[in-house]
Amino acid sequence: MTTEMQSHAWWRPDDSGPEILDVTLGDMLDCQAATFGARPAVTIDEGAGAGGATWTYAQLRASVDEVARGLMAQGIARGDHVAVMAQNCAEWILLEYALAKVGAVLVTVNPALLRDELAYVLGQSRARALIFAPSYRSNDIAASLLELMPDLATLDDGRRQGGTALPGLELLVGLGAAPGFAMSFDRMRSGGGAATPAELSARQAEVQSRDVCQIQYTSGTTGKPKGAMLTHRSTVNNARLVADRGGFGPADVLLSAMPLFHTAGCVCNVMTMLVVGGHLVTMDSFEATRMLELWDAHAPTVLNAVPTMMTRMLEHPDLARYRIRTLRKAFTGGTNIPPSLMRRMKEQTGGAPLILMGMTECSPVITLTSPDDSFEEQLATAGTPLPRTEIRIIHPETGAVCAWGESGELCIRGYNTMAGYFDMPEKTAETIDPEGWLHSGDLAELAPTGHLKIVGRLKDMIIRGGENVYPVEIEECLLDHETVSQAQVVGVPDPDLGEEICAFVMPAPGAELDAQALQAFCRSHMARHKMPKYIQAMDTLPLTANGKVQKFALREEAVRLVASGALTPVRR
Repeated sequence: MTTEMQSHAWWRPDDSGPEILDVTLGDMLDCQAATFGARPAVTIDEGAGAGGATWTYAQLRASVDEVARGLMAQGIARGDHVAVMAQNCAEWILLEYALAKVGAVLVTVNPALLRDELAYVLGQSRARALIFAPSYRSNDIAASLLELMPDLATLDDGRRQGGTALPGLELLVGLGAAPGFAMSFDRMRSGGGAATPAELSARQAEVQSRDVCQIQYTSGTTGKPKGAMLTHRSTVNNARLVADRGGFGPADVLLSAMPLFHTAGCVCNVMTMLVVGGHLVTMDSFEATRMLELWDAHAPTVLNAVPTMMTRMLEHPDLARYRIRTLRKAFTGGTNIPPSLMRRMKEQTGGAPLILMGMTECSPVITLTSPDDSFEEQLATAGTPLPRTEIRIIHPETGAVCAWGESGELCIRGYNTMAGYFDMPEKTAETIDPEGWLHSGDLAELAPTGHLKIVGRLKDMIIRGGENVYPVEIEECLLDHETVSQAQVVGVPDPDLGEEICAFVMPAPGAELDAQALQAFCRSHMARHKMPKYIQAMDTLPLTANGKVQKFALREEAVRLVASGALTPVRR
């Protein structure tokens, strides 16, 4: 280790844990099917038990191969981009593996996207095929497609030739009750006889571990969404290292409702169970009662859920009816996880915290808590870097490496960083520097022990009267108050100080919020310039599809409330 690395916040990758394999997702499935053939692989619950599927590893491989040959029969070639737009469902699982086997690139699409958002993703990704659910909640996806491509009205088999809008989109396949213009998924799957098992094996052999297997679109809260290109090598190995750190094995059952169109679902859930021969139990969308029923039925040892989901289950009025003391690990991520919640999870379910820091562009997990740490240490940070992952903290303005414990931008380098943003070389160059460091945009602190603490986002940092204020510090203070269950802090424009501090808080069950008491509590624990000027009670917080709080929406709401006079300062 160099002198610079010894005295600065720079963590060199270590070679502990599993070695990095040059392996594809399809080959990993085949390997596990040969090893764990009769063991349960995936259970997916749809419609609160009305539908879904359960496969052993051998059954999963057979079904995946059938779908893969169906894709080949429809002309899907290695390197083609195939968009999948649907809620969690059996077909989604099959497609994740089948597209990997034929060497196509899975473009994940949030089914909540509306017409213009969908048009952007399909066009920017150059999708050749779209496999979609006709509707999702109140979103009529089929109607949006007809508006985007009027020529679909003349089709009855899902095959397009040209068209003025999205001319590169040649095949549309509908899930479930497919609309008349689309080919049904069952028809596509049953057409696999036109491609033989030998042809599939030959195609699969062509796929390389460094090939892109997924394009995952970022949230697009600033500017247009960007498609992060993730490889077989980066995602499968990330899952292997996560599973090793978490101590996952063939006996584990992972329960989750995290969306498959996000890395939390398709990597942290699907792949981490695959690589150890474990059993994934997932559901089409989160609903507290149904998840508790699945918990009682399957006795999971690992739960992957955001804090909001955990809270809703622990506060369920009929919680005592369900068997929930089955966990080893409570798996979650984010920068604002209430320690009180994780203590409750440990006490009531047996699940020790397994807290990660990740980002889509890093396939996705960067750091993870260690079982070697004490319970309190596991709650205090986002863990330490996974093996083979290099991180450092730099000054955002100068690029110099920070001292240990000093706040700066988190940068990551290693096997897990993305191949770039699809068809956006300038954005890629802004994010990954010539030395291979991926600049995360996260403000963080790194201890000499490797423990990482996320302070906030560069764009979320509040500059009040020339002083930098980090929202996470205030949020963590508010969460320590007994009346608060969730807290989010944003900046709002101020004519005198540049920015002021606004806190959105949700009350703990049965509690009443007192803004002045909360401000006084903050004052007793932090410097005066960090005191929230505005405190707004909330019943719910705006969330993304994968359960993250939409800070941009809170900033917009704070500006609106202050400008209208609906939100007045709390007396300091």
